[in-house]
Amino acid sequence: MWGSNARDAHPIFFHHVLKGIRNGAKLVVVDPRKTSSAQFADLWLGLNVGADIGLSHTIAREIIVSGIHNRAFIQNATSGFASYQACVMDWTLERGERATGIPAASIRELAHMYAQADRAILCWTLGITEHHNAVDNVLSLINLGLLTGHVGRYGSGLNPLRGQNNVQGGGDMGAIPNKLPGFQDIEKDADARKRFGKAWGVPIIPKYGLHLTQMFDSMEHGDLRALYVIGENPASSEADLTRAEHLLKTRDMLIVQDIFMTKTAELAHVVFPASVAAFETDGTVTNSERRVQRVRKALDPPGNAKDDIWIIAELARRLGAPWPELTARQAWDELRSLSPMHRGMSWARLDTLGGLQWPCPDETHPGTKFLHARLWDKDAEARGGLAPFSPVVDDPPVDKITPEFPLRLTTGRKLDSYNTGVQTRAYASPLREGEAIEISPAEAQALGVAADERVRVVSRRGDVIAKVRIDPGLRSGLVFMSFHFPEEVETNRLTIDATDPKSGTAEFKAAAVRIEKLATPVAAR
Repeated sequence: MWGSNARDAHPIFFHHVLKGIRNGAKLVVVDPRKTSSAQFADLWLGLNVGADIGLSHTIAREIIVSGIHNRAFIQNATSGFASYQACVMDWTLERGERATGIPAASIRELAHMYAQADRAILCWTLGITEHHNAVDNVLSLINLGLLTGHVGRYGSGLNPLRGQNNVQGGGDMGAIPNKLPGFQDIEKDADARKRFGKAWGVPIIPKYGLHLTQMFDSMEHGDLRALYVIGENPASSEADLTRAEHLLKTRDMLIVQDIFMTKTAELAHVVFPASVAAFETDGTVTNSERRVQRVRKALDPPGNAKDDIWIIAELARRLGAPWPELTARQAWDELRSLSPMHRGMSWARLDTLGGLQWPCPDETHPGTKFLHARLWDKDAEARGGLAPFSPVVDDPPVDKITPEFPLRLTTGRKLDSYNTGVQTRAYASPLREGEAIEISPAEAQALGVAADERVRVVSRRGDVIAKVRIDPGLRSGLVFMSFHFPEEVETNRLTIDATDPKSGTAEFKAAAVRIEKLATPVAAR
């Protein structure tokens, strides 16, 4: 489990991990913090924030020089191994220890455990992807799977744990700027554009849209003047919140469609109250294992709240487009008529079977339990295209540690809360502690601060006041905050909007900060 505190962030998934541990599975946790997940681990590797590629390269070199890489799989199913090998060969155990802060013996132990396991799953989440080199981080982990053959087999694979509810389903439906529904490339797939153009009655322009970071850049340049925000709260969730807030406030038109009056909705010119997809509408949800499942309406939405499909279609009609009334089933049937990987998932089958995993190309297909099994086919033609190794370069965090900003701030989730707290703050929890700057006992002693004392936390972008919480799972030099309580502490005043050029993800996990004692002490709330 690499860059994932699943015990807090994905507790249902982690329940299954615990079952595996009881049945004899080994758990390794790679995380800068000794998290609640790490408490259950056979081995915890507390790496320096942003040192993931260096660690991956060190593990890879150890596997190669020890001769425990899967030579047959590499030869039959992959490409680019020679270039990858050259990329990692300078990463000795000694160099890896210096770069990551992890003892060489622990790195060696993990390398041999992973390579020699009969089955191994490498899981990751936002601890890997919320960096300025997010895609390269992921590629470095994929390289390890290819190196060992831990991919394309039952019980072995690469598992990105999705960061939000139904984020996989959003991708299925085309909520990605470079993809049509069913993950069909807008620029490269001419056949897909033709199918969608015929179904929708408009030509599909072969041009990628903007991801969120590019949208904010476009706002700053004066090109994007209107914004329609659905189920998102960027006024609290964006990195470098001071900049984001200014840009949102200065749009000619800001429309928000949401189930709560979020901070973003408070800035909007128009707010459309939406129903709760989980139990006030019919539809589908896709989980992290690509399983599409039915969601059934249990309640009517309150007041003037309406189904998202109804709002969008009604808006289109009032703008002059002759859009028909559309049920969730009709929307699904349209999707599967246009997406080959969903074609076999009829509404009736989803009802009867309780869900199916894509790809599911026809109604006789049982769904695909796991991906990439083709890589193990004995027939070269059946194996299809080779899985490429991707040499990547270690690239430390953008926000440098200096005497002025000597502490590394990383962020994450807590068990009882979710993202910016919109969906969780309305109910009480015995676990809820509110927001704080979490520091190590050694840091507290060095700074001369006590638990619950309020301090000023300062980055190159802004500052906040937060109470101190002492966490023995943190090392000196590393501090931690969440985003769950922006009404108490706006953590994103501190984070940096350095972004990955390939995914647009901001580097939420690596800001440089300092902690200042207040001249006039302020009691904790």
